[in-house]
Amino acid sequence: MKVRFPLDENLSPDVVTALKRLETDIDAERVGMPGVPPRGTTDPDILAFCEADKRLLVTDNRATMPVYLAAHTEHGDHHWGVFETRHALSIGELAAELHLVWAASEAEEWIDRLEWIPF
Repeated sequence: MKVRFPLDENLSPDVVTALKRLETDIDAERVGMPGVPPRGTTDPDILAFCEADKRLLVTDNRATMPVYLAAHTEHGDHHWGVFETRHALSIGELAAELHLVWAASEAEEWIDRLEWIPF
């Protein structure tokens, strides 16, 4: 199964645009867009959505997401991967990294993995 990305609301919607320019078939939406939770959704609810919908979360939320992710896994829940973005990463660089992940891997490879992007 191909990787599907929800991007948290802290990331620019331009990342989705850049990704879809690289590959029109990529499933990537930003929180607040149709098909993903609305803006303001809590971190635990975002994680639950990603688990249920088999999506790899891309986040820039270093303040609270790691805490909720730890609680999520300690509770026995799983996730389809979480990518934390590094500061000073441009929109184009982030889009290129996500496109590479989408093109070169399968969703199942990222289950329960937390990674910094770029790698």
